[in-house]
Amino acid sequence: MRLIGCKDSHCESYVNIPLSMPMKDSIIKNINIFLSLDQNIFKGYFNTQDPAPIYKRQLSHEFEQYIMNCIIAARRNTNFFYKISYRNEDDKEYAEPLAYAIRRHFGEKKTTLYASFEKFKRRSYILLFMSLAIVMICQGILPLILDGKYRIHSGIANGLDVFSWVILWRPIDKLIFHWNPFLKDISIADRLEKAEIIISEIPN
Repeated sequence: MRLIGCKDSHCESYVNIPLSMPMKDSIIKNINIFLSLDQNIFKGYFNTQDPAPIYKRQLSHEFEQYIMNCIIAARRNTNFFYKISYRNEDDKEYAEPLAYAIRRHFGEKKTTLYASFEKFKRRSYILLFMSLAIVMICQGILPLILDGKYRIHSGIANGLDVFSWVILWRPIDKLIFHWNPFLKDISIADRLEKAEIIISEIPN
């Protein structure tokens, strides 16, 4: 078995993949993100400059990066699980605020990503329509105007054809091939927001 995942000083996440299975062909169904409520570790989950209550507090960059590193091997249908552990009842009281803070963080991130995606689509469609308008001018109106005065040289006509394809290529390329990164990030943020949270006690 090959062990895929991440580990740092306070939490760890592993996924087992058979060595005989190529990485690109492996299907990872579940990824566990292990979190500890130990107070020496817990304080590192949040931005120390944020005075808000724990459930509204901003997550630290390091903690968010840890979560993203844990799911680096995830696929489209991979399920995420937060496994929160505690050693005593005092630490257990922080489980719910931590869960709320995580859900809130990735919910806001999903909203931001979706807004960026909508902006991307809007700008791409505007660029496409502008390009189509220029092509219509080059291929329809301009030849009619020039033909009324003199015959268009074949080289100029070919140049207009090439120019038309070039100006259309960029918006078509963006609309066809550049959607997936947005959809992938939105899907990940959505699954991290809605991931099941499992709370368990660590025996002393």
